[in-house]
Amino acid sequence: MRGDSPTFSFEFFPPKTPEAAETLYQTIRDLEAYMPHFISVTYGAGGSTRDLTHDLVERIQHTTKLDPIPHLTCICHNEEEIEAILLRYAKSAIGNILALGGDRPPEIPYDKSRDSFPHAVDLVKFIRRFNESGAHPDLRGFGVGVAGFPEGHPATPNRLVEMDHLKAKVDAGADYIVTQLFFDNRDFLDFRERCALVGIHVPIIAGIMPITSVSGFKRIAELAGGARFPAKLLRALQRCENDREMVKRVGVHFALEQCHDLLDNHVAGIHFYTLNRSDATRVIFDSLGIPRHRKSEISPA
Repeated sequence: MRGDSPTFSFEFFPPKTPEAAETLYQTIRDLEAYMPHFISVTYGAGGSTRDLTHDLVERIQHTTKLDPIPHLTCICHNEEEIEAILLRYAKSAIGNILALGGDRPPEIPYDKSRDSFPHAVDLVKFIRRFNESGAHPDLRGFGVGVAGFPEGHPATPNRLVEMDHLKAKVDAGADYIVTQLFFDNRDFLDFRERCALVGIHVPIIAGIMPITSVSGFKRIAELAGGARFPAKLLRALQRCENDREMVKRVGVHFALEQCHDLLDNHVAGIHFYTLNRSDATRVIFDSLGIPRHRKSEISPA
């Protein structure tokens, strides 16, 4: 990542139906005019959406002005498969990879012993070795991002050990960190300070998800694995839980306040989890006064 200005980015997940695909591409068209620094594309475990991810990443790369960063996970992969994916992305001149541990696939049998990469740090090391092969058209190879958890990794209750694991990923070659979503900025600011204390000095991009519906709010609680919801947010949502439009306004306003505070605290970047919809993110972008047609500043390290 280059430049002193904060980055702004979006996350999408691959569509599973033609209707979802149309919604997604409309979202991409709506947001393309804002020229985010990058967009990330999630990755289904065990093959559930993997081909869809690859296809979507390449379509974005070849048909839009956006800079896609695909997720790549350790789950259900061997070295040969990962190398083939990296070669495919290198051929399409994809510049960055987000290297993740991944979630266990609930819908298929899973044997962790068959995986070549026990942890995300092993995947980071493999991508760095791939970069040394010279297979990427950019001599620097892929830039590598990893995940961070301001509220703590759900699988690592020991917070000291958790920071050791994150430091190991950075030492292995991670260029930046994108955090899990959070709703209390104090958690992020404390996380950023703890990173500095253990010697992590790469950019840390904050993950923000605007709440747009009560059902979406409940889904976030399920998917985020222990996300903490401040009483201030819960109280505001309870006041209007039967009014869909007001719920969306409350969620957008809360996310906007988070963004203002993060920018005041010199955040390296803000990454919006869009749930493949653009309306809430566009409102926040416009309210923040973020200039459009911004030239991408994320590049391989």
